[in-house]
Amino acid sequence: MEQEKLPNITLAIVLSILSYICCCFGGLPGALLAGVGYFLVRKDENKYIENPEGYSNYSQLKTAKVLAIIGIVIGLLYFAIATYNIYKMGGWEAYMEQVRIMSEQFQE
Repeated sequence: MEQEKLPNITLAIVLSILSYICCCFGGLPGALLAGVGYFLVRKDENKYIENPEGYSNYSQLKTAKVLAIIGIVIGLLYFAIATYNIYKMGGWEAYMEQVRIMSEQFQE
């Protein structure tokens, strides 16, 4: 029987790597991308468990799973830190006031 490749591994790896970049945008976009990647990995993992002899790229599955978990953790940590910093500033209104002041200084 010829071995196939698990279908979603490459997409899961790409999404997990993109999640590292997107973590800079508040954390949640990165965690969301990594979460989708993790969902795809779990789906392929279940396929592999049903028929381990039929698939050849299990090592890539493990790599994608680790990358997705790291992306989720980094995204959620970044979001928690950003939320804490906004809270420490005095809330959303105080944060937006600081943004307005900085943008006015930049325009001058």
